[in-house]
Amino acid sequence: MATVFLSGLVAAIVWKLYQLSKAPHDRCLRSVVLCLTSAALSYPLAMPGGATGFETVAGHGAAKLMQNLLLIATVYFLMCFYLYASADERGARRRARIEALVAASVAATVTCTVATVPHHALVGSFSSTDMTVPQAAIFYLVTGLYLMYALAAAAYWTRRYARLSGTPHSTGLWTAGAGMFGMAVACAVRAVIVGVRWTGDTVPAPVMAAVAAVLVVSSVLFVFGITYPGVRTRISLCRLWFRHRREYARLEPLWKLMAEAAPHAVLSPDSASAWERGRARGVHRRHHRRVVECRDGLVEVSPYLVPRGEGPEPLRDDSARRAAERLREAVRAHLDGSGRAAPEQPLATIPRQRSREAEVGELLVLSDALRVAN
Repeated sequence: MATVFLSGLVAAIVWKLYQLSKAPHDRCLRSVVLCLTSAALSYPLAMPGGATGFETVAGHGAAKLMQNLLLIATVYFLMCFYLYASADERGARRRARIEALVAASVAATVTCTVATVPHHALVGSFSSTDMTVPQAAIFYLVTGLYLMYALAAAAYWTRRYARLSGTPHSTGLWTAGAGMFGMAVACAVRAVIVGVRWTGDTVPAPVMAAVAAVLVVSSVLFVFGITYPGVRTRISLCRLWFRHRREYARLEPLWKLMAEAAPHAVLSPDSASAWERGRARGVHRRHHRRVVECRDGLVEVSPYLVPRGEGPEPLRDDSARRAAERLREAVRAHLDGSGRAAPEQPLATIPRQRSREAEVGELLVLSDALRVAN
């Protein structure tokens, strides 16, 4: 579970960094990147191996302090995302500065407690820490209350935006909001636990285990929610890529015939820029170029598709074999310069459709007919 969670965080950071590289001045996107990065950096410090190695270098209690400081930074940048997402840019900046002062105060408080606490007080986990030591109790209480406040506020804002969004963004927002709400509830319960243990009382082990489980599940929901829209979009784009790749191959018989009939209609992908030449070789651009070239070629030979003395006859109404025969005859007539004279306005071979998808479908049917007729 830990590996899956950390892998999801890293994947989300890489994706958001890619988006940030395209919009470096986007404050909302920058806040998301800093939020996810802080969360990813804090996670290894929560593991026994990571904490031990970090404290070997930085000293006792340093791993615990750094982990909580990174968690504070995580929820602060999460709040900044929602602040900058509002329409009031000036008010968002002012509120972000106020929240920064609050987060800095919390960070200073927990740093002071770690600096004055005995070395052994923060060695263990939350469940094994002696909360009768005032500095240890204050350390967990202050951090937990701030996390509860920030996560509850973020969950509330997430709920508002989810109601205004469409799928898949609304699904991701509702999931992320549920995760943040669950983490806020867990932080509130932990604050109560700290107060109970500060007085010297004990808390049943099942209660501690349940709170830890809620934190884990809520964290997974949060990461899933913020990555779900992007993952779903990428899946849709991958499906479109494979579809365009298949259609590009299916259009080859028609394209070869049209390139023979009208070589001047073949678009040249040459460019002075190597970057543009690379983009021109992409599947989507090649697909679009082939569709345009097939369409232009059909318009070029369309005058020869209408028998002498007859009106326009849509090519799509023929059988597949007849359509292929008529098209090949038209190409031969066009190349020989024989047949009826070309009218002033060429007759379109395929009737205009309401959408580009329908037009591409007509071209695919015609190309398949040529393939079968070979």
